[in-house]
Amino acid sequence: MKFRFDAAQEHQIAAIDSVAHLFDGQMKIEADLRYLRRAGFLSSPNRLDLSEQALLKNLQGVQGSNKLSPSHSLEYIEQEIDTADGKRNARFPNFSIEMETGTGKTYVYIRTALELNRRYGFRRFIVVVPSIAVKEGVTKSFEITHKHFQELYDNVPYRFYSYDSSNLAQVRQFASSPNVEFMIMTLDSFNKAMTEERKGNVIRRPTDRLQGATPIHLVQASRPILILDEPQNMESERSVAALAALDPLLALRYSATHRNPYNLVYRLSPADAYRQGLVKKIEVASVIREDDVNQAFMCLNGITAKKKTITASITLNRLLRTGSAKVVSITVRPGDDLQKKTNLPEYESFVIEEINPASKTMLFTNGIELKVGESRGADREALFEAQIRYTIEEHFRKQRRLRGQGIKVLSLFFIDRVDNYVSKDGFIRQKFVNAFDELKRKDNEWHDADVDEVQGSYFAYTRRRGETVEYEDSVSGESQKDEEAYDLIMKDKERLLSFDSKVCFIFSHSALREGWDNPNIFQICTLNQTSSEIKKRQEVGRGIRLAVNQKGEREHDPQVNLLTVVANQSYDQYVRLLQDEIVQEYGPGVELPPKPVSARQRTTIVPKKEYIFTDEFKTLWQKISNKTRYHVSLDTEKTIEETVKSIDELEIKPPRIVITKAQLNIDDEGAFDAIQLSAAKTYIDLAGRYPLPNIAEMVTYLLENTTPPVRVSKKTIVEIFSRTKNKKPALDNPFEFASALSIALKEKLADHLVNGIQYEKIDEWYEMTQLLESFIAWEDHVVPAPHSIYNGINWESGPEREFVEGLEKIQQVKMYVKLPSWFIVPTPVGDYNPDWAIIWEDRDTHGEPTGKFLYLVSETKSTTEMDKLRPDERRKINCGRKHFQDTLGTPYKVVTSPSELP
Repeated sequence: MKFRFDAAQEHQIAAIDSVAHLFDGQMKIEADLRYLRRAGFLSSPNRLDLSEQALLKNLQGVQGSNKLSPSHSLEYIEQEIDTADGKRNARFPNFSIEMETGTGKTYVYIRTALELNRRYGFRRFIVVVPSIAVKEGVTKSFEITHKHFQELYDNVPYRFYSYDSSNLAQVRQFASSPNVEFMIMTLDSFNKAMTEERKGNVIRRPTDRLQGATPIHLVQASRPILILDEPQNMESERSVAALAALDPLLALRYSATHRNPYNLVYRLSPADAYRQGLVKKIEVASVIREDDVNQAFMCLNGITAKKKTITASITLNRLLRTGSAKVVSITVRPGDDLQKKTNLPEYESFVIEEINPASKTMLFTNGIELKVGESRGADREALFEAQIRYTIEEHFRKQRRLRGQGIKVLSLFFIDRVDNYVSKDGFIRQKFVNAFDELKRKDNEWHDADVDEVQGSYFAYTRRRGETVEYEDSVSGESQKDEEAYDLIMKDKERLLSFDSKVCFIFSHSALREGWDNPNIFQICTLNQTSSEIKKRQEVGRGIRLAVNQKGEREHDPQVNLLTVVANQSYDQYVRLLQDEIVQEYGPGVELPPKPVSARQRTTIVPKKEYIFTDEFKTLWQKISNKTRYHVSLDTEKTIEETVKSIDELEIKPPRIVITKAQLNIDDEGAFDAIQLSAAKTYIDLAGRYPLPNIAEMVTYLLENTTPPVRVSKKTIVEIFSRTKNKKPALDNPFEFASALSIALKEKLADHLVNGIQYEKIDEWYEMTQLLESFIAWEDHVVPAPHSIYNGINWESGPEREFVEGLEKIQQVKMYVKLPSWFIVPTPVGDYNPDWAIIWEDRDTHGEPTGKFLYLVSETKSTTEMDKLRPDERRKINCGRKHFQDTLGTPYKVVTSPSELP
């Protein structure tokens, strides 16, 4: 299988455009060569011609468009660095892009770099990652997106490679190539500076392989743009110094969990991603102890050290006044007697002697010691066994359901210690083998499966390609099977997703906690302590991406995209911890995603055949089920007029020359280098100094390479240009003018295509029998629906639930159906899935039924004022009205509540 990518996802385009607009007004850099002593000929470096004031103004404009708090000044990183000509200060701005895990962060930053090259000529990019695992994932993303981006960017030549200290020719290529270059580096590969005590990283040492040049000096000469993947792991003083040592032009920081969001330009929060259906829904299967107070259960959750006090949070059993016991979490201090805290005799000898924040331990007077995250008194192996067994059962169940849709199901296990799986007698491995072999005998699909072939694992390793990483635990060595599993999990995601590979259960400790994910992870089993060092968002993030079928296409059906977390803690506690993490990262005022629902509380939504086969519903279906096709008639004159009006109102800035004060140095052999002393300032306005190109050809090219709704003739473009009063920008800045014209023209074309659309019936219908299938839903997200053709409605938002509740309160509503996702109306701006089909029963002035019925289709929105809706929402509504009302003769109405019907 091969991944297929959708270039039109709105949230990704918004993130790309946000970064690109930071540099509005930047001159496009043309490729040429220059000569440096000891380095030879190098390609022209990246450069930023905008003044600090102009860059800040652009940033504030982008922040305003994205409804973010404006920055009052630009945040820079400034460090003293070593260069070929001695020490000097490096100073560069940082910009942060916040995208929820699973929404295409890597895709976005690769495409952003290519967009920056297309618009401004930037060519040197270094992707910095915090670990080998992340680097492998990023490299794989470059590989699988290459063909897609080549098609999208007119085969622009670009190369990508992982930095290899044994292959320094890469560094020369990076600095000298006239093409776009991406170098992917781990922070560890360049964060060790040269000192007398140690030699530092290879990249910092002079080498004969580069005619005596130091590799990092070649990198500095190219003024790279840094793309920091997971920059929250690069905040230490040493890490910041290492990044500055590359002397970057600027840094773009991409993460879902920024620790320091420098100059935030775009945010896609967990709530946004969840609400928009960009990630899987989440459910939690809780595997916990109940009614077991026969032993002194304790779990040390965490230790808090303040100036004068040290406290710990501990979970234990407590006797209630009712005579029953309950598991609770309490705060304790040195000297506390747990028997007094719990009123249970089992804790008689547990008096706290010491709480040590350095070693993260708690010592009792009876000699027993607890570590943070460790528990006593709970049958841990039994809990783990139950989690493993449940995960396998859930895996089998989902695979049976999804195989027909070409979706391979994967399950990920996070374990507490590597030895518990890797060792031959490791109890996690043994529990998995025993449970799998027992359960497969009850399932025909898995009956012949070999337990050794279906599992794979990835833990940290000792050495790979010249880079050293310590093992996470006591395990060492690497077998051929380990190597094969590593390649499959980390490098060959497409094969892992294919049914050709039998591996579907993956085990890891913390090596996969961030930077790695897989779209077909449907179960995450957390075989670790309640207070794991791995955050809940990190765990969930490994499987939150939308699923992919065997054609490499994303599945958007919410019934498919369900991630089950099998946790050894209560559902409420898991949710609280997950949401607390989001509050800590986004602040208390940020809307949280809907809380995950319990995997133990599912329900089945079933059709009511006694409703579906009534004459009234058959009539409704007959009035809405006829499929159509459309053709459009474009009012060219009106399109031209409105486009001209938009162009007349545009402000397009002219190109200019800027002055940047720099100190020139010259060495003994006559090679020049420069040290910047002041920010760029405008010196000469270049308006009108360029020969006017063929505007029509330039706009046509832009339209053809950015997927306009229809092909536009050069005659139309020439007509627009001849009518506009705003011709001066075309003389001052031809490309920006052409770009603005093409954008305005595409918007007007989309509007007029929809306004001029005509539907006609075809000899095809949506079959009513498709409504007879039952489906699974979360009980917490189902609202009773006595007048629906189903026994309940699976609501996806609060307003949708309120709309159903409102329908049920109106006596005139005889029957209704929430139209399924497969019921679509084709439009020029994408498929449209209307909300509701309703049978409205007429009543006389006394409230008595007249025997007459109105059959209508309804769309629910937050407003009925079309100008306040997003453009594509408005366009699809116009198409829906012409499809149903004008072509099928079925009334169509947009409402905010049922009270506005019929």
